[in-house]
Amino acid sequence: MKRIVLFFLMISSTLMAQNNVKVDLSSPNSAIYTHLYFLQPDSYEPEKAAATIYGYQGKEAVDIAIKIKKILDGKGLKVDFTKVPTNKNYSDTLGYKIGHKYVLFPYRMPDIYVEKTGDNWYYSSETISKVNELYNDVYPWHTEKLQHIIPVFGHYKFFKIELWQYLGLLILILINVFLFYVLRKIVFYILQKIQFWIIHKSNENIKSALKKLTRPIVLLILSGFIKTILPSLQLNLDVNNILFLMINIMITVFWIYVFLKLVKVVMSIYADFAESTHNKLDDQLVPILQNFLTGVVLFLGVLKLLTLFGIEPVTVIAGASIGGIAVALASQDTVKNLIGTVMIFVDKPFHIGDWIEAGQVVGTVETVGFRSTTVRAADTSIYQIPNSTLSEMVVNNKGLRAYRRYSTNLGLRYDTPPELIDAFVNGVRKIIKIHPDTRDDAFNVEFSGFGDSSLLILVNVYFTALDWNKEQASKHNLHLKILNLAKDLGVEFAFPSTTVLIEDFPEKQSKGLKYDVDKNRIKQIIDNINN
Repeated sequence: MKRIVLFFLMISSTLMAQNNVKVDLSSPNSAIYTHLYFLQPDSYEPEKAAATIYGYQGKEAVDIAIKIKKILDGKGLKVDFTKVPTNKNYSDTLGYKIGHKYVLFPYRMPDIYVEKTGDNWYYSSETISKVNELYNDVYPWHTEKLQHIIPVFGHYKFFKIELWQYLGLLILILINVFLFYVLRKIVFYILQKIQFWIIHKSNENIKSALKKLTRPIVLLILSGFIKTILPSLQLNLDVNNILFLMINIMITVFWIYVFLKLVKVVMSIYADFAESTHNKLDDQLVPILQNFLTGVVLFLGVLKLLTLFGIEPVTVIAGASIGGIAVALASQDTVKNLIGTVMIFVDKPFHIGDWIEAGQVVGTVETVGFRSTTVRAADTSIYQIPNSTLSEMVVNNKGLRAYRRYSTNLGLRYDTPPELIDAFVNGVRKIIKIHPDTRDDAFNVEFSGFGDSSLLILVNVYFTALDWNKEQASKHNLHLKILNLAKDLGVEFAFPSTTVLIEDFPEKQSKGLKYDVDKNRIKQIIDNINN
């Protein structure tokens, strides 16, 4: 007897609890709760749910209320009432719908929102006007017909999912497996055509990158197909919510992967272009630009993933901005170096491989990184110059010279006859004219003056080889030819010395050099000069 009484008490308390829920339209939270609560199976009173539809009554209002719930269920959109405002005078200040309006799902279903009319909150007139359109987008034309052809046993449930829905999921999986292998070849062919149409060239690196890009693109297409077909199975809200969350996470991950591979493809194309240019700084820009774009893709991808879990991107960006300011204040030198890096790549004061002078640093530029530039000196030591410092220094770029100037003085002995001096000067001039690495239209070889211990021959020449190593090799070759000329002519180079002349010892013969100034011999030597 006690059990019977207890049973009736429980039933009566449950009925009283249901009756305590009344139509409440005083705030966004209460209006949305009223709509969804009275369309649940255990509290189904569609007439009360229809009270949230402003300007419509009776069956028409009920149909609109039911369709709005089905749209949310079909998209797996489950309302979290802890985040729905309870303020009667709530006003949207984030820019989704300015005014006394509240959007339930601003990123996934922005067209469904409530607004304040008078003292109450109702679904907006825009939402009501788009209900049929939204419903048809979520549920294709065959959805209703599908329900009529399913036999009774197909509606038996197993873990809250009907048998026909299991069958539908299986068929959907098989269709996607078939489409995956078909679309993979089609998409790869299209990507190859687009790539060749843009740059008119191809290589193994680009083909490999396109193959890796094909798979996520196909998976994106199939994910969109699943999202379109899935509502037709009319799964319950909890199942749909989990499935759509998984699909949206997969889509976001695929998009991240696609853009990462797209960055790699673009950088491969740009790397080929950079290799074809004389500007070696472009080659150094490739890894820097690739790392930067990769970071941007990952940041935006993580931001999108956070929105799927209900975190507002505005909050994330605001937090990142505040954190960014704090980091910037704590690492001003790093920020300065980053700005300096940008200025170096914009102004391009030097290129990779250029010989530069920057303050006391002299050497060849090897790398330009995010923070610093590496310069290798002639003794093979390495200088790491912060880009902020380098961008403010006076840089003498030897690598941008049109020619490399070389100037020196050759010292001949004071007892060299004028005929041989003139022959030596003419011979050096001819050597420079026919030398493959020197300008033949701008040089100077002249008897320039009298030194302390030698007759000075000025040699001023311009090498066409801009590379430092090639310049040294050219100097080596030029010096050897000048030495061979001096040897053939019998001319000797002077060195610091003191000569004492003694004239009172007739038996002592002078040990001075015997110079041969025969004109025919000199002419023959000059004519024999060649490369």
